[in-house]
Amino acid sequence: MLAIPLAGALAMLLPANWFLRTDFAVRAFGTAVSGATLLVAISALTAFDFGATSRMQLEVDRQWASAIGLRFHLGVDGISLPLVVLTALLTFLCFLYTLRHPPEGGRIRLLTAMLLVLEVGMLGTFVALDLVLFFVFFETVLVPMYVVIMLWGGTGRREAAYKFILYTLLGSGFLLAGMLLVGATAGTLDMTELAARHGAGLTRGVQITAFALMGIGFAVKAPMWPLHTWLPDAHTAAPTVGSVLLAGVLLKMGTYGLVRVALPLAPEGARFWAPWLGLLAVIGIVYGALACLAQRDLKRMIAFSSVGHMGFVLLGIATLTPVGVNAALFGNIAHGLITGLLFFLAGSVKDRWGTTDMDALGGGMLGTSPRLASILTFASVASLGLPGLAGFWGEMLALLGAYRPHADLPRETFVTFMVVAALGALLTAAYFLRMLAKLTHGPADGAAVRRGRETRVPAAAVSLQEYAAWTPLIALTLLVGLWPKTLLDVTTGPVRALLGGG
Repeated sequence: MLAIPLAGALAMLLPANWFLRTDFAVRAFGTAVSGATLLVAISALTAFDFGATSRMQLEVDRQWASAIGLRFHLGVDGISLPLVVLTALLTFLCFLYTLRHPPEGGRIRLLTAMLLVLEVGMLGTFVALDLVLFFVFFETVLVPMYVVIMLWGGTGRREAAYKFILYTLLGSGFLLAGMLLVGATAGTLDMTELAARHGAGLTRGVQITAFALMGIGFAVKAPMWPLHTWLPDAHTAAPTVGSVLLAGVLLKMGTYGLVRVALPLAPEGARFWAPWLGLLAVIGIVYGALACLAQRDLKRMIAFSSVGHMGFVLLGIATLTPVGVNAALFGNIAHGLITGLLFFLAGSVKDRWGTTDMDALGGGMLGTSPRLASILTFASVASLGLPGLAGFWGEMLALLGAYRPHADLPRETFVTFMVVAALGALLTAAYFLRMLAKLTHGPADGAAVRRGRETRVPAAAVSLQEYAAWTPLIALTLLVGLWPKTLLDVTTGPVRALLGGG
């Protein structure tokens, strides 16, 4: 699964005069490589033993650097498997989308190579079982995403790319320090062995320090307020495929790291910092919703919505309960599906009208482009947490976890967090409904629409590639929304194991 996209990226180094001579051939090649990777991920899904989801399966364990105890150790359990499939799916859909809608800026060979290297880093992060190997994959994604934003982004791309790389590199320094502290003190870098110990062999002070260091590194990637300020700029400037992968997968690497690495390796540190993590999470929920109400750009509004939605994920983790952590893992997948769909739709809006400024777009999209407007409405109500769709369960279970947090945590504090987070959920409904009222209803009177009538067909038919990119995300949003057991049965066992069976 990792070798296929890596080989595809290396193939882009071959001379263009005899291998893939046209841009379309390069885009088709990227689609084929990512499709093959998706097939391997699906084969892993079919080979996975769902009767033992807490056990690491499909493992690869080889010597890497025996002198310092490093191993090339890969595997999946019920926590990582859904994220692996989501990553492979979103990458394939991004390539499929570029067949008809390549980003402006040319250099398609370089773009294809960057997206495939990005896929290697994302997949590797979710399957790595050695701390140093995890860090290597975690860092692999930085350069390709930086290049994607810098070369194919829109207005402000240079500043957004700089902010992205500086924030994430700073967070990575803290993360590496925390991991090395754990590894040096415990005498091993194997994540499965460290998780099985549940902090044994590490003093309380070491655990508190290590959790803080790793938590800062993961919080930057999540992103957690107030370390979130790189995200809106990066999303707004990035091309459509960059925004989809950034929201759909890269943000999940932070919250996945908290669950996979920080919680089981330093449980006493987690209990010490949990109230503070919960506080920052609920501030992010309310702040993200209020920021969305102030936005005039569709992509920027969706970006700020991610701060709020990931706040619910972080709140679930902060409860240190199986219900809360399951809510976080469910919210990860739901957010990846729904926000990935929203950024695809925002890209389609920009393709048709040349802008995502909501004031310039005006209303009446249901009249000028009814299919696009209808799917935008579906994605919005899914994101605001309508019961029966994927966005509902992660938020509801996070609130339930906050109502009954871990016995060692102050219940009154977390009940207060629950109330504030519920207020944030109401504000989420407000800004999405405001956006829909502004764009989809009323007369088509926006300046961009009027200009579109003169220069292009604003209600251009939805392309086959757009339908192909949207349909799987719509279907999965319905599937996990109507049958949440689909995901919860996979994650419950390994979550209980990581939390020490409690």
